[in-house]
Amino acid sequence: MECVGELFRAMLLWKMKTMEMARASFAKGSRVYQIKTGRACAPHIQATTAAPPGPAACRESRNMFKKPVSSSGKTKIKSSVQRNIRQKICEQYPLLAPVIEDILPKKAQLDLIKAFVPDSVSEYCGEMRIVTRNRLTPDRISLYALDNQVLFFQSHDDAIMPHLKVVHKCALPDPQCFPKVQVDRGAIRFILGGAQLMCPGLTSPGAKLPPADENIPEGTVVVINAEGKEHACMVGILKMSTEDIKKLNKGNGVENCHYLGDGLWKLDSE
Repeated sequence: MECVGELFRAMLLWKMKTMEMARASFAKGSRVYQIKTGRACAPHIQATTAAPPGPAACRESRNMFKKPVSSSGKTKIKSSVQRNIRQKICEQYPLLAPVIEDILPKKAQLDLIKAFVPDSVSEYCGEMRIVTRNRLTPDRISLYALDNQVLFFQSHDDAIMPHLKVVHKCALPDPQCFPKVQVDRGAIRFILGGAQLMCPGLTSPGAKLPPADENIPEGTVVVINAEGKEHACMVGILKMSTEDIKKLNKGNGVENCHYLGDGLWKLDSE
């Protein structure tokens, strides 16, 4: 019995020491992972050996709709607020103004849907994927819907962004309603997996960026077309200007905010 007691105490001390080391390492900013088992030392860190989405060695991503979206019902938006939203959309996307009546008529009733998605950050270092989750502070996303169809979305007070179905609809009469860039064919599968759009995918053969005199500044909402495809596959925010993407050709070029097949695309707003 004494041997069993000693063994139990030794195991308990070892476990406490391991937890202290993990907390200390995490507090210093370093990450301690068990790569073979895929387990993390900290409870809100998950490490896997999934293949990284692209050629860069390390990358960081934050996808609003990579996981299923849950909503808390919908409310009707007041006409004054609806006018303000419509005005902001036209100011943000001037080329959309001529067709805004077809997308969001003045007399139509716009609904607000509050969506909640897990707040997560992914990092790829070599071949190891690390997902950091904060379960206590989910993103609060405002979805603007007309006749149960989401048209635009907004995270907190950030830019109002179009649903891909709106982008596809606008591409029929005029493909220039939104600022756009094009990726090469090889980047498509990574985008549809929720990966961030890295600069090499925008500069390699098959990709297209605007000329220098049409430079798109950092922070602009852009739609992403793909080589050989008719419709856009992603909506994102430029992490650097298109000219800087050409010059640097490394790092995250566009933050992936919404892509074909993600939680927003699959959301049933009824």
